[in-house]
Amino acid sequence: MNTKRSISSRSYVAKAVLLTAFLVGAHSISLAQSWPTARPVKVIVPAAPGGSSDPLARLMAEELGGALGGTFIVENRPGANGNVGASFAAKAEPDGYTLLFSWPGTLISAVTMYKAKPFHPINDFEPIVLIGSIPNVIAVDAKLPIKSLNDLTEYAKKNPGKLNFGSTGSGSSWHLAAELYKKVTGVQMVHVPYTSPAAVNKDLIGGDLQAVFPGTMAIASLVKDGRLRALAIMADSRTSVLPDVPSTKELGFPELESTTWFAFLAPKGTSPEVVKKVNQTVNTVLTKPALRERMTNLGYTIMGGTPQQLTDYMKSEIVKWGEVVEFSGAKID
Repeated sequence: MNTKRSISSRSYVAKAVLLTAFLVGAHSISLAQSWPTARPVKVIVPAAPGGSSDPLARLMAEELGGALGGTFIVENRPGANGNVGASFAAKAEPDGYTLLFSWPGTLISAVTMYKAKPFHPINDFEPIVLIGSIPNVIAVDAKLPIKSLNDLTEYAKKNPGKLNFGSTGSGSSWHLAAELYKKVTGVQMVHVPYTSPAAVNKDLIGGDLQAVFPGTMAIASLVKDGRLRALAIMADSRTSVLPDVPSTKELGFPELESTTWFAFLAPKGTSPEVVKKVNQTVNTVLTKPALRERMTNLGYTIMGGTPQQLTDYMKSEIVKWGEVVEFSGAKID
């Protein structure tokens, strides 16, 4: 065997590998430097236009475009509790021109509720940043003789299976918040799933439903005009939207915490430079007084943080809500 030729061959292969790595790295750097000006960035929202997630998604798209000099376009892709849009984003080219704006009802339910997992929120995405959260609220038909959280629990225990609560679908935040309440208090209630907040509220006001566990903004106006009675904010503190309603923590139930949080993610394999740029930009815009005031008026708790913090948070949410789903027996095939 010609040793010199063998050594020369190995040297050539090594140089080729190094050159390939260099070119890939250079391409990644070039992409990050030109991004997002080559074409519009799609911000996938896995829900129909006009939903409760839309205002924040469009606000953040506008802020990102202004800060980064590109065009960020919200693209609504509803269906299957958000799985249609999220699955589309997971399979998109990881070139930085597709982002996912999503929440636990889609991200966490994909792992905890479905027998055939449509995607994994961590394994199939690059988590980027938490944006903000809205606490769920426990509310009842104002015509019921229920004035407090303890009243609701006592009423439900005296009338097992006779209270109907509505939600925006199995696995939604509205649904799982109620299941958490059932788990903590030991009461029995009947779940009635709907496809929209408006349909839930219509039947709640009409008397077909007795309780609801939505995000605060979804029923704030109905509480303020006296048609619904809010009993507790499912958080460790009160909310600016319903300041007179006590939190579950101050009522002695710190374990009764449920919030709908919103975050940016990107398809797995998206350039670390792009992920870093989006993360830093979101954290920067979240410090703007005008934006903070606007989000606070909409009922959001401002979050932010690192990609790792979002990853850790999703892992803890998967464990927490997985236990609630197991308790409830809820599954979607």
